[in-house]
Amino acid sequence: MRKVRIGFVPLHRPPRDEDWAVHLKNRFVKVAADSELIDLVYPDEDLTKWGLVSSDEDADKVIELFKKNDVDGIILGTMTFGDEIAGFKIAEEFRNIPLMVFGTKEPEPLPGGFRKSDSFCGTLSLTSGLFRRKIPFIFGGIIFPEEDNFKKTLEDFARTCMIVRRFIGARIGLIGSKPERFEPVVFNEAAMVYRFKHRVLHESLLKIIEEARKIKESDEDLIKILEEIKSTADVSEVPEEALVKMARLEVVLRRLIREKKLSAVAVRCWLEIEQYYGISPCFILGRLTESGMLASCEADVYGALTMLIQYSAALESTPPHFIDWTIKHPEHPDIFLAWHCGNAPPILVHPKSKVRIREHNILYRFVGVEKSYGTGEFRLKPGVVTICRLVERDGEFKMLITKGEVLDMEMNYRGSGGWVRVRNLNELYETLVKEGFVHHASMIYGDYVKPIEQACYLLGIKVVKV
Repeated sequence: MRKVRIGFVPLHRPPRDEDWAVHLKNRFVKVAADSELIDLVYPDEDLTKWGLVSSDEDADKVIELFKKNDVDGIILGTMTFGDEIAGFKIAEEFRNIPLMVFGTKEPEPLPGGFRKSDSFCGTLSLTSGLFRRKIPFIFGGIIFPEEDNFKKTLEDFARTCMIVRRFIGARIGLIGSKPERFEPVVFNEAAMVYRFKHRVLHESLLKIIEEARKIKESDEDLIKILEEIKSTADVSEVPEEALVKMARLEVVLRRLIREKKLSAVAVRCWLEIEQYYGISPCFILGRLTESGMLASCEADVYGALTMLIQYSAALESTPPHFIDWTIKHPEHPDIFLAWHCGNAPPILVHPKSKVRIREHNILYRFVGVEKSYGTGEFRLKPGVVTICRLVERDGEFKMLITKGEVLDMEMNYRGSGGWVRVRNLNELYETLVKEGFVHHASMIYGDYVKPIEQACYLLGIKVVKV
């Protein structure tokens, strides 16, 4: 798990108590250092007076420090009233990376009734100026650093920083076009370029298939991947020829992702791969996603971007699963089946289940069993999950965010999936309908609602939270 590099600006305004400002700064640094997620970059006493930021000269030094360390996000903290002009200068220089602001609580008064800090007042000078400059920011509250909820606030912000870092300028490989009668996965490439500097790299499905056919059986990557497939799944129902084809396809996709430096891929997974190459790519897509090479199916570009957002929120610690909102449970009103044909990352398997590679449970009807091997079928492990979906209409983007729990309940269907309980399925489904969300989503283990919501705010994406 990569740590998130965050620049910390301890703002101070003389003649407020500099000893108190230094004391608070050190307390904050200690709290941040205790987090396994954060690599903190901040001025020391060799860089600025007391290691605080109180002037334009201090701000210039801090700007150079942050550029040298390539920070992922910045936190402005008012240790006392805070010099807001120095804060503005730094925020303006790093306008395109996430920003958080927090103020600090007032200590006991000095003898004679004097105040040490006035951060409560000065924070408003800072935030109103950021608002005036149209610089979006996350507000972390008026706090003492040791407060329990503040460490979570810091870590949520770290996750937010990673989302923004990876989302802006993302490179999505589109392998093949969308299936002909499959409108839900349409996307607006021009809006992606304009809003987020995205690049969609269009790759021919024919080229990918032909490159896979050329992989020799002596290829070291092929041998390694074939061994991994056999060691992680029950392949007893699959002919060796089909397993080799699966491994060849994975070799080509991995090399493409590395060569093109892709953030994620959206793959047309039916029917051409089955008809002209002779396998289903589902299990391979799950393996790619598990290794950090995020792969949506059915040529869903916004689905791939949703996966990227979730994976970044988790700081790459667990993979997402690209799902359908499949069916409502026949007996339980707030439970639905989060499912897809067989593309779940194998690491998400239930302890009492096993990964089986089989023929595609739908497409075999069109191409025959012998051309449809390649789905990884199993029940998902139980646990809390975050479910999201990015969509766009008329150049405006919005994100559905909700939370649920994969239940320890038998899933008597082919494919990979699990029964998920949400707070109110009728309300959730009505929101999907009324807000125009499609039948695809991305689901990841863990509660990442807050950092995803914050990242969407900073990115200008409307949040639809249920």
